[in-house]
Amino acid sequence: MDQKRLLKGRGAVSNPAGRFDTAPSVAVHDGWDRADDEDFPDPDPVTSFLPDKTRNIIATNNSPDVPFEQSINPYKGCEHGCVYCYARPTHAFLDLSPGLDFETKIFYKTDPVERLLESLDKPGYVCQTLALGTNTDPYQPGEKQLKVTRRLLETLLDCHHPVSIVTKGSLILRDLDILRELATLGLVSVGVSITTLDNDLKTKLEPRTASPGARLRMVRELKAAGVPVGIMMAPVIPFINDQEIEAVVDRATQAGAEFVGYVMLRLPFEVKDLFVEWLDEHYPLKAEHVMSRVREMRGGEAYQAQWGTRMRGQGVYADLIAKRFEVARRKHGLDVSRRAELRTDLFRRGQGMLF
Repeated sequence: MDQKRLLKGRGAVSNPAGRFDTAPSVAVHDGWDRADDEDFPDPDPVTSFLPDKTRNIIATNNSPDVPFEQSINPYKGCEHGCVYCYARPTHAFLDLSPGLDFETKIFYKTDPVERLLESLDKPGYVCQTLALGTNTDPYQPGEKQLKVTRRLLETLLDCHHPVSIVTKGSLILRDLDILRELATLGLVSVGVSITTLDNDLKTKLEPRTASPGARLRMVRELKAAGVPVGIMMAPVIPFINDQEIEAVVDRATQAGAEFVGYVMLRLPFEVKDLFVEWLDEHYPLKAEHVMSRVREMRGGEAYQAQWGTRMRGQGVYADLIAKRFEVARRKHGLDVSRRAELRTDLFRRGQGMLF
């Protein structure tokens, strides 16, 4: 392993051009570097925050294999640096790299309260659960200062609007005051993403996320506050974390999880090359074995996007993983169907709240 290629706190080990970039740039040795610095590495990239002046803050979808029809992503890009993140290719639409750019150039929603109230006040708006964090994490490190997610939650509480959250960020505990009120009204559920219980693997796979222990603490504290909470093991990666399925479900249940779900590894577009590069760096002896099993689940390809199979894969291995989760859930009396049904009958429009 070439340790010089690895950047502390970053998941991707490179910054490849996005698929829409017609003039990609590459590093070229120009002879001006120091004689004792043969690799002339780039300086560690620092995170920058950029305004995202989106007019329509609510995104909609008609996918039958996700449990929501509308969502808000407070951020584009994510400092957590999860190398497997299926959202990485979206940075290509910004003429940025799905690699390190995705982790270091973070776009945040501007005027989130105003944009949300505009959407909720539209005459044709029908109240249904809003999902936060479906693309990138709403509780990534920059949220501590920017507070976009907190402002959105405050507004949703004012409007008595249901919201579901998926996160691996312990910063969610900062907002227990709001979440507790939402829970009292039957307006919130939280899914904590727990990919592994191995902190060494977590550091390689998800470098700027909360530790496994901290995520279990999130489950305990949310449960103690009366917030319906479960866990998502996402993604399940062949020969990397699949051996932990039963242990993750067991520990999560002990912490108070009410439901458990999972998603199989997804490698759309540029994510495939980034993940293979990560495998070669961290698990070179396993790399081909992992990808062989991935292709087996995806009809011979690294990824297939068809509804119905994209989240689970297909074939013998995918069926085995599904069965293992079913058995683990049954052992602890858990089921995805136990996820709280959130209320929509309390909704009140936000007209005039800004004044």
